[in-house]
Amino acid sequence: MKKKIKKAGLPFITDRTDLKGKRVIVRASLNVPVRDGVVQNYFRIMRALPTLMYLIHHGARVIILAHIGRDPKETLEPVYNVLRDQLPVTYVPKITGRKVEKVLAELEPGSAILLENVRSEEGEIANDQKFAETLATYGDLYVNDAFPVSHREQASIVGIPQYLPSYFGLAFREEYSQLMKAINPSAPALFISGGAKSETKRPLLEKYVKKYDHVFVAGVLANDFFVARGYEVGTSLVSKDPLTDSVLLNHEKVLLPVDVVVQGGSTVRVTTPDDVQPNERIVDAGPQSLELLNTYIQKAATILWNGPLGSYEEGFEEHTKICAEYIAASKGYSIVGGGDTVAAIESLALNDKFGFLSAAGGAMLQFLGDGTLSGIRAVMTDGKV
Repeated sequence: MKKKIKKAGLPFITDRTDLKGKRVIVRASLNVPVRDGVVQNYFRIMRALPTLMYLIHHGARVIILAHIGRDPKETLEPVYNVLRDQLPVTYVPKITGRKVEKVLAELEPGSAILLENVRSEEGEIANDQKFAETLATYGDLYVNDAFPVSHREQASIVGIPQYLPSYFGLAFREEYSQLMKAINPSAPALFISGGAKSETKRPLLEKYVKKYDHVFVAGVLANDFFVARGYEVGTSLVSKDPLTDSVLLNHEKVLLPVDVVVQGGSTVRVTTPDDVQPNERIVDAGPQSLELLNTYIQKAATILWNGPLGSYEEGFEEHTKICAEYIAASKGYSIVGGGDTVAAIESLALNDKFGFLSAAGGAMLQFLGDGTLSGIRAVMTDGKV
């Protein structure tokens, strides 16, 4: 199959005016938390609605593909129960087969169907070309509106664009344009990096320390700094690879916690990074660190934040939330990503105080590092627009 590389900007589905009656496959980002069959957070569903509503309003016949959870057996039915209150949509608990073919044949213009968890088929994660080709037969056009999974080499992300004219949706456009602001920040720029994924964040920080005025490091990567300085970190989480040869180690732009919250058994205390005991582990940045960080937050024109300051899922969320409040009160433009980080902001009802809350985690980090994603390359080199 001959590939062509597009020279212009990203193609968006809003560029098309001839959508009436067209069968449009939308790869949406609907991976939301579900408990006892009930969706617990609507963040990603709400982000998906503008593209779906745009297509339906313009008379398209919409086929929604998405995944949910880590288990291929998980179902999108709880998501359907939310979507049906917003859209004329039918749910089909299958991906392939006669049932799907029948519903597709009966799909009316201005309506949609939601197919089952696309990862329930082995061909999705394996990026099986036959599976991708089968999915492509469902539509006349393809829309990638799933930025949060567009770093994956999977059939519904990179396979389908080989066979159909392909575009990006409104949620994708928003993620792309907002994260481009982080790639090219207004000065003074502050990057706050926390969380546990230090292996993916280290190379990103090594690049961004050149374009940001200050980088505040918390989480596991901060522990790596402490180890490199010869400090005792007890039972704290650290990376497999030491930080000894990193340009970050003694960089003047890097800010580290000046105090930390540690836990040893049932005892929790605040101390300096060089006073952690062998039976203790670092679970959060300390209060003095937050005050130091706030001085930089209030001066920043751009604030990029990814990852909580402490072990958020274990309940050490206080200082992550304080950080959110500081940023919300600042005048800088803030761009935030990562599930726990966004959850902290939502729990404080501060969403509208931030410039942009990304629905992406790993895809955000990869895009910030590379400026592109597998899903972008697939549409730009394969999509036959």
